[in-house]
Amino acid sequence: MSTNQSIALLNEMAVFAKVVETGSFSEAARQLGATPSAISRAIARLEKALGTQLLQRTTRKLRLSESGQDIHARCRDMLNAAQAVLAVSGAFDAEPQGQVRVSVPKAVGHALVHPHVPDFLAAHPKVDVLLRLEDRYMDLIDDEVDLAIRITDHPPPGLMGRRLMRIDHLLCATPHYLATHGTPAHPQALKEHSCIYLGESPTDARWRFRRQGKSVHVEVRGRYAANHTGVRLDAVLRHLGIASLPYFIARPALEEGSLVQVLPQWSFRTHYCGELWALYPATRHLPPRLSAFVQFLAQRLAQEPTLAGGGKAAR
Repeated sequence: MSTNQSIALLNEMAVFAKVVETGSFSEAARQLGATPSAISRAIARLEKALGTQLLQRTTRKLRLSESGQDIHARCRDMLNAAQAVLAVSGAFDAEPQGQVRVSVPKAVGHALVHPHVPDFLAAHPKVDVLLRLEDRYMDLIDDEVDLAIRITDHPPPGLMGRRLMRIDHLLCATPHYLATHGTPAHPQALKEHSCIYLGESPTDARWRFRRQGKSVHVEVRGRYAANHTGVRLDAVLRHLGIASLPYFIARPALEEGSLVQVLPQWSFRTHYCGELWALYPATRHLPPRLSAFVQFLAQRLAQEPTLAGGGKAAR
């Protein structure tokens, strides 16, 4: 018998097991919400397909044939397996478990996501986290990722997601550098300063600003460029110039006064600022482990100060 034939008879096998369990066609019909004649036809179809008599009928009761005894045992195994599947599903619904594979930009992952992972693991002892810190675009399917944390104001079509927080960038420098070289009052004045920028592409040295509907673009220059936020932070703290940094990286130094914001009246625009999203494939049933991670991270990052939300950017 082929697999397709076996699948076609699963219902009849279940009916057969119920008839044996209840001891009568009428009681099996009542419990299954069918008629006794429908139950009888199902047993007849199964006997015909298997080429053997399963039940010996008397006026008072049903008795399993010799072959029926062996077949009933296998049908009961089938139903037990089905119940085990439902039990596993219920266990996953009741308690998140398994691995969550997360893709996140390096700076965001190191400074905003990683600090909360230990608490998440403690709260969910059956969930593991694989954190992949990559600045390159990662495809959820091709790269076998469950969740992508990305900075974007326009989540790509075909994905669902949850907004986590606002990512802002700003310019900052040490009080010593500004005391020595002067404080720029307008973006164009940055041309006279040493600027520490990302340096991955020529556009990274083209700084964009916006204020009261007015946009300004400035080509900056400097002796040092680095595509790592931690390196740029260290460089600006060493008085090497005016640096572009994510607010979440600069905030501790800003709050303690070792850095001050430059041109705070202007909004500094870059491709690396915008809304931070947790993105995952569109589905009606998000796995509990993934739902738990997104919920946990969203609650934690909602408490993270943002520049747009009134964080202390300058002192």
